[in-house]
Amino acid sequence: MNQEMWDLFIESFWKLIIPGLKMTIPLTVTAFFFAMIIAVLVAMVQYANVPVLKQISRFYIWIIRGTPLLVQLLIGFYGLNNIGIHINAFPAAVLIFSLNEGAYCAETMRAALEAVPSGQMEAGYCVGMNYAQIMWHIVLPQAFRTAFPPLSNSLIGMVKDTSLAANITYAEMLYAAQRIVGRTYKFMLIYCEVALIYLMFSTVLTWVQRYGEKRLNAYGGNKG
Repeated sequence: MNQEMWDLFIESFWKLIIPGLKMTIPLTVTAFFFAMIIAVLVAMVQYANVPVLKQISRFYIWIIRGTPLLVQLLIGFYGLNNIGIHINAFPAAVLIFSLNEGAYCAETMRAALEAVPSGQMEAGYCVGMNYAQIMWHIVLPQAFRTAFPPLSNSLIGMVKDTSLAANITYAEMLYAAQRIVGRTYKFMLIYCEVALIYLMFSTVLTWVQRYGEKRLNAYGGNKG
């Protein structure tokens, strides 16, 4: 790498990392927070086997999992604006990423809930707890422990998927990279650099995931 390329690498690094910290990470955290709320509610509806609500939940999961995330983003931003529902890029991205990730995480949570032994429900009823108390204090904590690794993987995947938000003019890292490329025409350097920053974010989250798994395993071992 010659001096000119190195200077561009250093200059563009800060122009990429700042949108990453100010735009990409907040989008990921906000969308994943709402996605988990959706996932838990949808999973609990299926776990409780409420006929009508269960069918609605399955239909929602079917639609979301059967259509591309990019198409969902385009519909949620350009499509809604086209029919008179005006929404800015950030709330549109949060809405679509939440709905998309919520559908996938709902299946993870459903499987985790079903993995909890049925005897746990019976034990809760025996000590005088109602259904909501059993779910909150007994079933959900065990389900979250089982679901933690795949949910962590979903979070890491969402960090990378936020690059698609550049297609709806949300000024995250890839959007910033495209602007730099449009000015310098250094495609390989800039896109490799933005890939490196995504790798950095994903690596940090992977370390957090491993730490969380160790803590959960230690807690489970001590509890046992």
